[in-house]
Amino acid sequence: MPDRQLSPIQVYVVGPSSTGKTTLCNAVAKSVGLPTRCYITEVARRVMRAKGYTRTDVATIEMQRAIMLAQLEEEANALVRSRWGNSEGLILSDRSGIDPIVYAIMTAKDEDEARQKEDMLVSLPAFQMALRRYREAIFLLLNPVEEWLVDDGVRSLDHHERCIKVFRQVLDKFGIKYQEIGAETMRIEDRSLAKTVEDIGIRE
Repeated sequence: MPDRQLSPIQVYVVGPSSTGKTTLCNAVAKSVGLPTRCYITEVARRVMRAKGYTRTDVATIEMQRAIMLAQLEEEANALVRSRWGNSEGLILSDRSGIDPIVYAIMTAKDEDEARQKEDMLVSLPAFQMALRRYREAIFLLLNPVEEWLVDDGVRSLDHHERCIKVFRQVLDKFGIKYQEIGAETMRIEDRSLAKTVEDIGIRE
């Protein structure tokens, strides 16, 4: 159908912070010549700086809600731009609206608080609209590689293994299919091109 032909492939790279998601996305974007209007990156960092949040605020629902809404707005804008002449056929993002849910769960004091935070984020109309898109999108879950872990002074490096587990649980819960890029894929060339470009059928 014509509408489906015009719909770009949406690719979301998710996983623990500081594990190379943006580095991988930069490599993919460069390899396929993706213009900046089709590439969503560093939304959380921009929100934190604009609103004065620090890593000590990660546990607050206000911060995660702000990041989620900003991310979803960026995604919606990218889709609008794609309908007005984007012929590249790809929208790439180094996070998604799922990420704030994962961090809200991870930073909760107990299961009741985790459930309350999750419900608050999931109930947002913008997320419900995005969820339909996510079920048709490509999600790549990036496992941490020790050599890639860099403390950027903004986000915490703790609990990577638990973070991966929660990502799997949340993605499965919402019926979002995903591919994992494992720690055995060490080189950026392997992680970006072999595991991403080839897997989703995009050619240079």
